Amino acid sequence: MAQRISGERIVLALAAPVLAILLSVAICSVLLATSGKNPFDAWNVMITFVSGSDHQVLILNRTTTYYLAAAAAAFGFRMNLFNIGVEGQYKVAALFAAFVGTQVDLPSFLQIPLLLITAMLVGGLYASIAGLLKVYRGVSEVISTIMLNSIATAIVGVLLVPGIFAPKVSGTSNSIQTSPVSESSHFFSFTTNGGQLWGFLVIAIAVGVIFQLTLTRTRFGFDLRATGRSETAATASGVNVKKMIVISMVVSGAIAGLIGLPELLQNSFYYGQTFQQNLGFLGISIALLGRNSPIGIAFAALLFAFLDAAGSVLPLPANGEFPFEIVDVMKGTIVICVVVAYELVRRYGLVRQQKRVGAQLAAQAAAATETKEVSA
Repeated sequence: MAQRISGERIVLALAAPVLAILLSVAICSVLLATSGKNPFDAWNVMITFVSGSDHQVLILNRTTTYYLAAAAAAFGFRMNLFNIGVEGQYKVAALFAAFVGTQVDLPSFLQIPLLLITAMLVGGLYASIAGLLKVYRGVSEVISTIMLNSIATAIVGVLLVPGIFAPKVSGTSNSIQTSPVSESSHFFSFTTNGGQLWGFLVIAIAVGVIFQLTLTRTRFGFDLRATGRSETAATASGVNVKKMIVISMVVSGAIAGLIGLPELLQNSFYYGQTFQQNLGFLGISIALLGRNSPIGIAFAALLFAFLDAAGSVLPLPANGEFPFEIVDVMKGTIVICVVVAYELVRRYGLVRQQKRVGAQLAAQAAAATETKEVSA
């Protein structure tokens, strides 16, 4: 019985995201057909895209960044905290990490940990502002983190000017960026047939493992989940809710600090005005699709990386000149559909549970009646 119920729970857990993806594909197919395009051709182009080994490496590299963004958002969500400020946290953290990488040149085994710690400290400290405001002033973290995103943009604009974090430039160049980080700051890569697979994938896996172990194997993880479900009940059981809120925001921000490092240390090697944008908001979508589970968001991050990478070839004339916007539509509809799908699956699960409990109670009542009849 326990195995059957466990299997049923797994099926129900998978049903919602699968249903959301199928609904999204159906909606996008209708939109493509309405615009005069053959949707089957579009899906064929995207599926064929994955067959190339270089494309697979590209997808995995993007998955690494997307996973870190989703993990940062998911950690806050597990505490019932909506850290909308992941966007600002990773931008400020990446900027400071880039600056340290240009000013310090230690051996790689010291330099890279220094940059990781710098990014995590900056991201955690910046996120702690929202946690402290919530604890001591009752300010909603949604409002404070949204405002902190705008402030982060201003901070980057103030610091990323020639003479401060960016070198002084001569002439009329409009390109404003930090100097390239030192050679010792370059993170290792795996050489494959499809190109260089970012070694930061190892860091992303480590974050996921630590995330899962923290949630399921530590007292802190139990307190975090308990507080997220009911602050009143957690307080009654002796949990310091205010402390948990601040720590959770700091940890979420520290993870967010890592988001920009794959691009910084493995691709561009500098921070500029064109540095990756909107990864924080994308991470929120991925976390929702993955139900804030480290394993779930891994598959969700892989899906979104596939959509972005494969969708980039849709507008090419050789592939039918499909609108690239269809990828954004698909990601948006997945997020909307997943909310509906989870609710439908939740209600179905409740009905199934009620029927199962009702059947057990009826069986017990019948057994009790039979026993009385035999005794009489």
